[in-house]
Amino acid sequence: MRTDAETIRYRPAAGETPAAVDLLDQTRIPAELVRLECTDLAQLHDAIVRLVVRGAPAIGIAAAYGVTLAPTDPASSPDAIRQCYYDAIEYLATSRPTAVNLFWALNRMRGIIETTDDAAIGDLPRRLIEEARAIHEEDREMCRAMGRNAAPLLRDAKTVLTHCNAGGLATAQYGTALAPIYYLHENGHTLNVYADETRPLMQGARLTAWELSQAGIPVTVCTDSMAGSLMQRGLIDAVIVGSDRIAENGDVANKIGTYPLAVIARYHNVPFYVVAPTNTFDLDLHSGDLIPIEQRSEDEVRYTLGANSAVHAEGRMAVPREASVINPAFDVTPAELVAAIVTEQGVIERPTREKVQQHFAAITNAT
Repeated sequence: MRTDAETIRYRPAAGETPAAVDLLDQTRIPAELVRLECTDLAQLHDAIVRLVVRGAPAIGIAAAYGVTLAPTDPASSPDAIRQCYYDAIEYLATSRPTAVNLFWALNRMRGIIETTDDAAIGDLPRRLIEEARAIHEEDREMCRAMGRNAAPLLRDAKTVLTHCNAGGLATAQYGTALAPIYYLHENGHTLNVYADETRPLMQGARLTAWELSQAGIPVTVCTDSMAGSLMQRGLIDAVIVGSDRIAENGDVANKIGTYPLAVIARYHNVPFYVVAPTNTFDLDLHSGDLIPIEQRSEDEVRYTLGANSAVHAEGRMAVPREASVINPAFDVTPAELVAAIVTEQGVIERPTREKVQQHFAAITNAT
């Protein structure tokens, strides 16, 4: 990905200049590259809600840095300082309900606060920044590992289809579902990619198509309703997507429209792969029925996108005022439709509760 398109940057405070979480504004792509500096919690919370930053791993990274923006007073008592950071964590946790990486990252930041005693409270801001940076760098490493692990599944493929955006824009770098595509491209095997538009906010058309084009990977945008026809014609060798939360039994929550893709893929004997880091699993949820599904504003469906491609209601009305609108951001794909889930630790083929448990047990034993 272009160096000027880095998803998230962090600028620590210096003198009179406040700390800032510097985000690539993904609501403006592909029309323009614009960055948004968030210097307080409200700005960052709004940026996450408005999808300035989106993608489960990237949301977690941004929120981790966001904790460092809490308006603490060094003259306050240690308990008051801790409470200020706890309040920031609780506030940021309300921004997006489905992406479990958000809560995973915030819990790591909470752990730093809880393990800092009164005598070291003055060092807490530095420790929080270091933890956020560690989360950021670990995501880069996980994305590379997922690319390596998933690449063999696509070694005989020529054309794949993906939904939403699970590339570098959704992570620290490289991506989840797009990671093996980048990995293979770098090693001389360039896949042709079909990118679903991903209505209503067009993350596939605006973001996936943009970043793959920037990398020199051939990409063709199709409307969401074209996927079945493409598979029927034998044009798709595999479907590969990311995830925002995976239940203990392997059920997968991802951008709305993923579930019908999995159903169509099964009918046409096209393998359906999910690529996501282990921190996307929520082992406290026994099945996908328990995954909270974010309900977004009806305006995202009611209006077309504005001419500047910004994700808000600047376009013309596409749905009559008298009609109701439903706008769930995600759906859940049952594990039985998934050929494999790939993590930074390996591959879970035909995922079941037992296989997911074995995957995590192997990680625990290895450490």
